[in-house]
Amino acid sequence: MEFAERLESLAEKVKNQASAIGTEEATKNAFVMPFISTILGYDVFDPLEVVPEFTADVGTKKGEKIDYAIMRGGEAQILVECKVSKGALKFEHASQLYRYFAVTNARIAVLTNGVEWQFYTDLDAPNRMDPKPFLVLDMGDVDETLIPEIQKLSKESFDLDSVINAAEELKYVGALKREIAAQFRDPSDEWIKFFTSRVYDGSFTQKVRQQFTGLVGKAAQQFLTERVNDRLKTALVVGGASVPSSVPPVESAEVVAEDLDRDTEIVTTLDELEGYQIVKAIACGDVKPQRVTHRDAKSYFAVLLDDNNRKPIARLHFNGRQKYLGLLDEEKVETRHPIDDLDEIYAHADGIREAVRRYQ
Repeated sequence: MEFAERLESLAEKVKNQASAIGTEEATKNAFVMPFISTILGYDVFDPLEVVPEFTADVGTKKGEKIDYAIMRGGEAQILVECKVSKGALKFEHASQLYRYFAVTNARIAVLTNGVEWQFYTDLDAPNRMDPKPFLVLDMGDVDETLIPEIQKLSKESFDLDSVINAAEELKYVGALKREIAAQFRDPSDEWIKFFTSRVYDGSFTQKVRQQFTGLVGKAAQQFLTERVNDRLKTALVVGGASVPSSVPPVESAEVVAEDLDRDTEIVTTLDELEGYQIVKAIACGDVKPQRVTHRDAKSYFAVLLDDNNRKPIARLHFNGRQKYLGLLDEEKVETRHPIDDLDEIYAHADGIREAVRRYQ
């Protein structure tokens, strides 16, 4: 199996079993050890590769243990601290990691509950673990853009320098996305004042602030909606499709603003909304537009007939660098077709129409 396929398989196991895991040891056995062995490729039973209960004296604290140390060349390279899967991770849980990081040669520290994997390094100060992770992997909703970075820590493809070099960008891009999403959902005074000052010449009084709070939020949502519709129009022109006039544009961008934040449970992107409109335009040659709906799941964006998950028209796998259009046959066996541009969906118009006609 390819690296991404192995990760997807373990993620499915985590989603199915997480609610049944009640102890830290069970978390290690069910999720953490399989991740280290199956995903990263290290032999958890070989002490030259993985040392459980790794011990090092840290100042006055003697005999403290880290759950796992992944070894390379006889030295610890990755430290892993585990917590029970039902609990949320907090930086306080990483206190032992923080101390060990300073007295070993490890450059990567991992805090995990088996569901969420937080990867830390020392961007802020040498040999001192950062208080914030540079990468967060959620096994309940795997961000496919992170897979190449995770793979660099595997035994087969270990490339520590590349991971460290990419860490700063990963850290700040993720933080910026979350901040942008937060501002779209609940604009701060600074955000409101910033935009108000560019369109309003008067003083920024309390009354003006109240007035522009709603206006800035409304303008942001309309902007995102218009961007989606502009991209849709461009794709339709490129594809040369005849779209019924009754096909509605995207009605709201609220979900787009919310889902810029990777911490939300379900992520709906602009590309997914545009892809949905293209599939809908194709399907509308056989059914009324209102019968074509969508549901976003953690692993894919589904286009359905009659809002019925037993009537899938297509699935959009757009979370990774490589996008896929999924089409299902009569036995519900899915075939994923790689696409580089959204207009390539039109090349599969026959398969989309066939799926629609199957339910007629």
